[in-house]
Amino acid sequence: MEILGATLRICVDDLETSVPFYERLAGGTALRFERGGVKVAAIGSFLLMSGPEAELEVLRKVTATIAVKDVEEAHRLLADLGAQIIAGPVPTPVGRNLLVMHPDGTVFEYADQSGA
Repeated sequence: MEILGATLRICVDDLETSVPFYERLAGGTALRFERGGVKVAAIGSFLLMSGPEAELEVLRKVTATIAVKDVEEAHRLLADLGAQIIAGPVPTPVGRNLLVMHPDGTVFEYADQSGA
């Protein structure tokens, strides 16, 4: 499995207030989308999320997003290593993702850019 990078997941109260800071910090423009009532802005290595507290409570349990070349390959390897597959792989606006709990209890999202 080829790991391409990691994205820090940050829950914010007000996405519109937070985005300009992170755009200047990362030197880029936010890619915005909404999923399950949560507004999301992806900027460089940051993934900002804002929405209903019930949704954010679940999202806060995910430590980070790990970018991989192929989510299917990650799924096979992680399952073979004894990780618990929580959800996926499923399509997202920018590719596919997979939620996994490592044997130590840490939860990660693995994502690719397959062009779902």
